[in-house]
Amino acid sequence: MSNTKYIFVTGGVTSSLGKGIIAASLAKLLQAQDFKVTIQKFDPYINVDPGTLNPYEHGECYVTEDGAETDLDLGHYERFLNINTSQANNVTTGRVYQSVIEKERRGEFLGKTVQVIPHITNEIKERMQLLGKTGEYDMVITEIGGTVGDIESLPYIESVRQLIWDLGKENALVIHLTLIPYLAAAGELKTKPTQHSVKTLMESGISADIIVCRTEHELSGELKEKLALFCNVKREAIIQSIDVDTIYDVPLKMLEEGLDKVVLQKLQLSPKKPLDLTSWNLFLEKFKNPKHKLKIGLVGKYVELQDSYKSIVESLIHAGAINETEIEIISVHSEHLEEGTVAAQLKGLHGLIVAPGFGERGIEGKISAIAYARENKLPFFGICLGMQMAVIEYARNQKGLQDANSTEMDPNCKHAVIDLMESQKSILNKGGTMRLGAWDCDLQPNTIVAQAYQSNKISERHRHRYEFNNAYLAQVFDEQFIIAGTNPETGLVEIIEYKNHPWFVGVQFHPEYKSTVSNPHPLFLAFVKASLTQKAKE
Repeated sequence: MSNTKYIFVTGGVTSSLGKGIIAASLAKLLQAQDFKVTIQKFDPYINVDPGTLNPYEHGECYVTEDGAETDLDLGHYERFLNINTSQANNVTTGRVYQSVIEKERRGEFLGKTVQVIPHITNEIKERMQLLGKTGEYDMVITEIGGTVGDIESLPYIESVRQLIWDLGKENALVIHLTLIPYLAAAGELKTKPTQHSVKTLMESGISADIIVCRTEHELSGELKEKLALFCNVKREAIIQSIDVDTIYDVPLKMLEEGLDKVVLQKLQLSPKKPLDLTSWNLFLEKFKNPKHKLKIGLVGKYVELQDSYKSIVESLIHAGAINETEIEIISVHSEHLEEGTVAAQLKGLHGLIVAPGFGERGIEGKISAIAYARENKLPFFGICLGMQMAVIEYARNQKGLQDANSTEMDPNCKHAVIDLMESQKSILNKGGTMRLGAWDCDLQPNTIVAQAYQSNKISERHRHRYEFNNAYLAQVFDEQFIIAGTNPETGLVEIIEYKNHPWFVGVQFHPEYKSTVSNPHPLFLAFVKASLTQKAKE
């Protein structure tokens, strides 16, 4: 029988309090004491995965090594813990119901009426224990999406109640994250919303073991005593989570508050070794004491919502800290970029990233920005669609293929230098059918990327349907504009470089998905270094 312990993180009062960051921070503290920990996210929406969601709805879609399109919180888990997550780490209501309906169609419930309880809750419980039953982990932290009291969350809350009953209180605990609002008119913090939230949880049969309070102001000892009394928890189980400058401060704040100690005590565990956060503290020290400052332009069409490009932003933070550089990200909406205004809008930048995306909106703006970066020797990094746009820009402006385009933007274009992948042409369903997950890539020696990776063979994560059309190899590429990386199995163009330039790289994959605090991504590191060199020329 598995000795895995289970920790459930629920949220109350309001959404977007940062359950994922609290879960990742606790996991980091436990990992630093030699516990093997993983985190999973259960989302109450009916989409099977977030792959078909607009980034404005749910932030970026994160992709795992095994090709799962998941919630962006899995990105936090990987960046904090430096371990890979998988399909099993993210479950949605859509996936749960899909699985139960498929079982019913196969006849697994013959003679039975299929109901939320027990069939849906049993499916949820099974998936909650999936990683724990592997025997790989000492603890599994499960984040329940949404807010306690929501209709959508009820099956998850009921499943947690049943699971705690099955496992025993010494093997499972519940952390409830709530908001302590500050009323400026009264000049005080209010505990009533938290009391109501805890009461709602209790009405579902679950007692919170630990309450983490998000707050803008310090909680007084008196206020913590009041919360402990009215929420039926011990005083040391009231944990303050005050606003901080960076999410990477949160593990240290949780350490100060003793969250890890309370968790270990309640689960009847002792630390396996003294807590060691040396590398984490070193990263934070470099991050907070930069010697340089850069302005990096991020061109995209979802720039109004910061979470749309979360992994790119975090990858720049990781690479910036290693280079002891503060990076100011200048968001540039691709729809607002026009040929005549590009120079003015990109003036003062030390580097330019053209972000991934789908659809034709804002495409011409991206192409204009790339042309500016190429012609003005501005370090350029194109990711996925950004690489495809770099190919189109070069084909149009240097190779005389004026009508060069992608069939995604113009199905009838004369020169389809970017086209739907062969393997995608027969696919009708949009969900979960892109080229996903980790794929190999062979690098050309003596290229910018081979130097950055210090290797000629790499593996990176993908999420795309369109690719460079190899029928145009001879017409587009030359001695200056080169293929720096290809997939060994398919011949897919993975990386392009422009040689007559300090640093001009486009990649078909998503390097941002593999950058962590412990291991910043080599391409982001090289891009930041090139941008620093660019700044030194000013």
